[in-house]
Amino acid sequence: MPVRDVETWTPEETEAVGETLGRAASGGELIGLVGELGAGKTCFVRGLARGLGIDPERVHSPSFTIATEYPGGRLPLVHVDLYRLEAPTDDGFLRDVLYGPGVVAVEWFDRLADDAGDVVRITLTYRGDGRMIRVAADGDRARRLLERAAL
Repeated sequence: MPVRDVETWTPEETEAVGETLGRAASGGELIGLVGELGAGKTCFVRGLARGLGIDPERVHSPSFTIATEYPGGRLPLVHVDLYRLEAPTDDGFLRDVLYGPGVVAVEWFDRLADDAGDVVRITLTYRGDGRMIRVAADGDRARRLLERAAL
């Protein structure tokens, strides 16, 4: 599994990493985000939206709706937030959402009950004054995205 570590110091730098992946996306990618509250998951998704040609100001944490779709870009973005789930889930609704034609970004990805298969796993952790973003590609589609993004 190819792994890249990127250190960022500002929200703008974190968004830029997401934007790089968004620009490289070709559709059908699943991006799983893991990190504590405030680690920058939604910030990363704003950058992903910008890279897909979607106004990043539209992106907000979908904690109360679980999934929000942002159409209108080069590819649609579905932003899923599993924070409110008390236990891991394998809900059929989520399965339908996770494998759409656009790009799906799932916050609190570790709350998904089973292995989601082909996924770019993004782990955000605080490190001093900045954050470390670990990007790991699991599966062929995920590896190709990481190669195109040249992270």
